Amino acid sequence: MARDTTDQTPVRSIADMTDYLAAGCKPKDAFRIGTEHEKFAFFTDGNAPVPYFGERSIAALLDGMQAKTGWEPIMDGDNIIGLAGPEGAGAISLEPGGQFELSGAPLENLHQTCKESNQHLAGLREVAEPLGIRFLGMGGSPKWSLAETPRMPKSRYEIMTRYMPKVGTKGLDMMYRTCTIQVNLDFSSEEDMRRKMQVSLKLQSLATAFFASSPFTEGKPNGLLSWRGDIWRDTDNNRAGLIPFAFAPDFGFERYVEWALDVPMYFVVRDGKYHDCTHITFRQFMAGALKGEIADWQPNMGDWTNHLSTLFPDVRLKRFLEMRGADGGPWRRICALPAFWVGLLYDDTALSAAEDLTRDWTVEEVTALRDAVPAQGLNATLRGTALWDIGREVLSVARAGLAARARINGDGVDETVFLSPLDEVLAKKSTLAEDMLTLYNGRWGRSVEPVFTDYQY
Repeated sequence: MARDTTDQTPVRSIADMTDYLAAGCKPKDAFRIGTEHEKFAFFTDGNAPVPYFGERSIAALLDGMQAKTGWEPIMDGDNIIGLAGPEGAGAISLEPGGQFELSGAPLENLHQTCKESNQHLAGLREVAEPLGIRFLGMGGSPKWSLAETPRMPKSRYEIMTRYMPKVGTKGLDMMYRTCTIQVNLDFSSEEDMRRKMQVSLKLQSLATAFFASSPFTEGKPNGLLSWRGDIWRDTDNNRAGLIPFAFAPDFGFERYVEWALDVPMYFVVRDGKYHDCTHITFRQFMAGALKGEIADWQPNMGDWTNHLSTLFPDVRLKRFLEMRGADGGPWRRICALPAFWVGLLYDDTALSAAEDLTRDWTVEEVTALRDAVPAQGLNATLRGTALWDIGREVLSVARAGLAARARINGDGVDETVFLSPLDEVLAKKSTLAEDMLTLYNGRWGRSVEPVFTDYQY
């Protein structure tokens, strides 16, 4: 999750908030790729979760990475909760259960993205190894109960933890027991944003299926391929899901703002203190709802940007678009996820082809697909066609888009190489979750313990 920001610029109107989003528009030659990935930290002795406090801990990992990188500590009270790199260098942050996240720098091509992830994981391993800590790349915590999962001392998460059980049945699982790979991508105009938003909302369930890697809960198969995908079906449907209004032909920045205004807030930050605001919407905040509750009750741009970061649709709009559908996974998938979306969305011909493929998909059909994918994966169907076949066609479009970008590395290789993990899924006709279940029922002897060895970073 994003680092909470402070910006005292007053927010007085819907136009101010709309203009903030519109300011994300940039020329195509300035488009960048920002990749985020989360992983579970565990002790190699016993595969236990890593607590925040102690000599061998999440805090010790952050301190070690701070010494290694020289990045600026991000503090919540007296506790280090992340690291901020120099301008344009990304950040390290913590998810509620100690999931360790790299929010990557905005980079020009996927070769740089893969190098960044590799360097991060190599550096993190140097710090973690003496502590007996490794990291697991998959979409859901395979072993630990919610009670066994540590909690990070982060004020934002305390508010969310109290609030989540009021608005859904699976919000705490989302917070504490899931990991994702995500890519953040740019747009050139409101129309370009609309086209990319609509295509990626329609295809987000395909990404969930391709990257499904969360078939275990508390040591046993959970009956799903993407437990994480199922969790998002009942986390907080006021702020999550498909946002059907975005399918409209006239969807734009202002419509997203109008929706966001009526979503309950989580907090405002004043002088470093978090104030619980789950009892009001941002629209009520704009109307003076906090007058008398806090001294500085007028909304500012920091409040607005923080609120935008607490919305969880399948594709999230900020000054860029966030693709939020994929489970976490092993290292090669950290490169494959952005490759999939960059290929579809950053080449004009590919984007048009993806639009043609999905143009008449209805909200109802996409919703049904989203509901089916967590259990069925690529066996889910749309109009009688399995996602295996739709995925093959979409992957062909993505490959053509990457080839057209012609971003070549020093070895003469273009970005299509990063789609290899998805080619393997199609060739084997087995997702990573299905591979894991095969191992569980075979070589692993119906134990999840080997996952910590076979899928560790």
